Amino acid sequence: MRKAVYLLLLGITAAGLLAPVRTMAQFSLSGQLRTRTELLDGQGTMLSKGEKPAFFTSQRTRLNAGYKGYRTQFFVAVQDVRVWGQDASTNNRITNSSLNGLMLHEAWGEISLLDTNRTKLGKEFALKIGRQELLYDDSRVLGNLDWLQQARRHDAALIKYGFNGFTAHLGVAYNQNRELKTGTLYDGVPVGYPAGTNGIGTMYKSLQFLYLGKKLKQGNASFLIVKDDFQKYALDTAGVKKLAGGVRSRVTFGPYLQTKIGKSWTLTANAFYQAGKDKDGASLRAYMYSVRGMYAMNRVFSIGPGFDYTSGTATGSAKNHTFDPLYGTPHKFWGQMDYFYAANGFGKGGLSDLYINTTIKTSDKFSINTDLHHFASAAAVRVADNQKLSSGFGEELDIIASYNLTKNISFQGGYCTFFSTNSLAQVKGVKNPQKVSNWAYLMINIKPEFLK
Repeated sequence: MRKAVYLLLLGITAAGLLAPVRTMAQFSLSGQLRTRTELLDGQGTMLSKGEKPAFFTSQRTRLNAGYKGYRTQFFVAVQDVRVWGQDASTNNRITNSSLNGLMLHEAWGEISLLDTNRTKLGKEFALKIGRQELLYDDSRVLGNLDWLQQARRHDAALIKYGFNGFTAHLGVAYNQNRELKTGTLYDGVPVGYPAGTNGIGTMYKSLQFLYLGKKLKQGNASFLIVKDDFQKYALDTAGVKKLAGGVRSRVTFGPYLQTKIGKSWTLTANAFYQAGKDKDGASLRAYMYSVRGMYAMNRVFSIGPGFDYTSGTATGSAKNHTFDPLYGTPHKFWGQMDYFYAANGFGKGGLSDLYINTTIKTSDKFSINTDLHHFASAAAVRVADNQKLSSGFGEELDIIASYNLTKNISFQGGYCTFFSTNSLAQVKGVKNPQKVSNWAYLMINIKPEFLK
């Protein structure tokens, strides 16, 4: 796999460098090196008393190659993600094969189904197929999860239509573990990979979605419907899961709106309903809604409140009322410390998030964002003897500073702290927890353009 990737990159690079000038104008070659040094003192979940903070540096390295020609586009992104020091410094092989971070992040081609005369009028009708990022609206339900060094991508086919401010996308994906001679059973937890969609632990077998969007005079509005299917399974006498024929399907759908009100207010709102069956076969009825306002007091300072609500399942309920945010970017919404919906479990009780955000932007180069969150469970929190606890989870303060040295070089640093409650420790299963958690990081992002 690694040898094939290297040969592919070498061939693409050589073709671009040796091509005539006319062809080079259609070829692009760029890269990214992003390091993130982190001090974790309870990031993701609180530590127990006596546990020590962690400190490390991770690195993402990408090489991107693209080509645009007559009625076609082609793009490849190869990336390597690893922690400094995970490999022996004098070994020419991976020290631990399970930590091998070299992979194909994107590899897709796009075919225009319209001739050039039509596309010059602003019309789009195209087929995009291959490994690709799916990114819609504010990334609430479908996003590229770029904060993670490995990010998120899908193997999918996408039909794209657009004209006069209207966009329609129809996407489909169908997963298999390998080439088979018979049958289509799919193990959604591939060996060596803890698959997950915000912590549910299983990759979908198939996915279908429809996105309809319209640009407004002061923003945009859209509607998204996503159906994902999971392989059925049964438990044998020893309680071991055995794959079975058929799928369990869930459907998530809802609207999105982003608009300006007057000269100073920006409003963002969305709502989604979830129905069908969860991956374990339980009847699913769940929902979420979000509303956020930002008021620009002047060119430098903006402030605004927001509220997110995701439904949860009460103890003893036969139905699943826990909303799953699917394949979005949870780090962007529910606190920078990733206590919720970011592969860090907190039970099935759902979440209420009341927050206030401020932004100080002194120039195009420098800005500071501050968020203050109050988190609570959407459902009652109970201990083993059914005793009811407070629904409050605690407060989180996030302070993030960003500086753009040039258009290709940027720095970002952050400090975040979480003041947790006994209720949060209960749903996360942490015994003797530390009440205050901290996280700090420094990220350096270099994105050179070798050929454009």
